[in-house]
Amino acid sequence: MSAMARRAVTTLGSMSVDPRPTTRPPVPWRTIAATIAMVCATFLVILILREISRVIVWLLVAGFAAVVLAPAVDVAQKHLRLPRAPATLLVFLVVLGVLGGMLYTFVRPVVDQVDTFLDTLPAVVEDAQQGRGAIGELVDRYNLSTVIAENRDKIQSQLTTAGSPALGVLRSIFNTVLSTITIVVLAFLLVLRGPRLSEAILALVAPRHRERARRVGADAARAISGYMFGNLMISVVAGTATYLLLLILGVPYAGVIALFVAFADLIPMVGATLGAIPTVGLSFLHSTSAGIIALIFYIAYQQFENHVLQVTIMSRAVDVNPLTVMVSVLVGVELFGFLGALMAIPAAGTAQVVLGDLYRELRRDDGLEDEARAAG
Repeated sequence: MSAMARRAVTTLGSMSVDPRPTTRPPVPWRTIAATIAMVCATFLVILILREISRVIVWLLVAGFAAVVLAPAVDVAQKHLRLPRAPATLLVFLVVLGVLGGMLYTFVRPVVDQVDTFLDTLPAVVEDAQQGRGAIGELVDRYNLSTVIAENRDKIQSQLTTAGSPALGVLRSIFNTVLSTITIVVLAFLLVLRGPRLSEAILALVAPRHRERARRVGADAARAISGYMFGNLMISVVAGTATYLLLLILGVPYAGVIALFVAFADLIPMVGATLGAIPTVGLSFLHSTSAGIIALIFYIAYQQFENHVLQVTIMSRAVDVNPLTVMVSVLVGVELFGFLGALMAIPAAGTAQVVLGDLYRELRRDDGLEDEARAAG
C-alpha cells in the first residue's frame, strides 16, 4: 500500500460520527407570549371596528362634507370679514336652507296629491260599489265585491298585523333622521376646528416634511371639492334634460320630477337609472307615446352620462384619468355599495395626488444622486 493510501485510511479511522441528532434551540417563551398577544390584539381591534362601523361611516361622510364646505367658509371669512364660527354657521345655514327648499318643492306636490286623494276617496268608494267609473267597471268585471266579502276575515287579520312592518319603517326613519343630524353636527365641528386639526396633524410630521405634507393635503382637498363640483354639474345636466323632455311631452309636475332626477343623479353610475324608473312610469300614466319616448331617451342618456359626461367632467374636475374614474367607481360600488360609489372618485383623486408627490420625490432624489455621481 502506498503512503498516500495509508494516510487516507488513517484519516478515515480517526474520524468519529456524533450519534446525537442535531436539535434546534427552543423558542423563547417571550416570543410565544408576544405572538399570542398580537393575535389577540388584532382580533380585539377587528371586533371594536365592527362594533363602531356606523360611527366610522358617519365620520367619513362628515369629513367628506367638511372638506367640500371648507372653501366656502374660507371665502366667507375673507370677504365678509367674519370669525371662523359665524362664517361656518352662515355657510351651513345657507346649505341647509337650499336643501330644505328643494325638499319642500319636492314634497309639497306629493302632500297635495295625497290630500286630494283622501278627499275624493269616499266618492271613489261609493262609485266602485255602484259600479260606476273605471274602478267600478273592474269590480263588476272581476266580481271583486264577492271576493272581498268572502275574504273579509283574512283582510281584517292582515290589516291588524300590519302594525309591525309600520313600526319597522318608523324605526328606520328615526334612525335615518338621527344619523343625518349626527353627520351635520360632526361636519360643523370638523369645519369649525379644521385649521386647528390641520395644524395638530402637521405638528406630528417632521419639520423637513411639513411643507410637503401641507401641499399634498391642500391638493387632496382640492380634488375632493372638484369631485363635488363635477357631480353637481352632472346632476344639473340630468335635471335640466329631464325637465325639458317632460315639458315637451306635457307630463305634469315636470319640475318636481326633474328635481328628483337631479337628486338621484348624485349617485355615480346608477343615479340616472334610479331617477328614470319613476319618471318613465309617470310618463306612461300620462300617455303611452310619452312613456315610450321617455324610455328611449333615458336609455340613450344613461349611456351618454356613464361613458361620456361622467368620465369627461370628473376627469377634468378631479384631474383623474378617465379610466381611473371608471375603475374606481366600479370597485367602490362592488366593495361598499352607495358609500363606496360616493367616495370612490375622491379617494382616487387623493391617491393620485399622494402617489404623484411620491413619484416626483423619487425622481428628485434620483436626479440628486446622478448629479452627485457626475460631480464625484
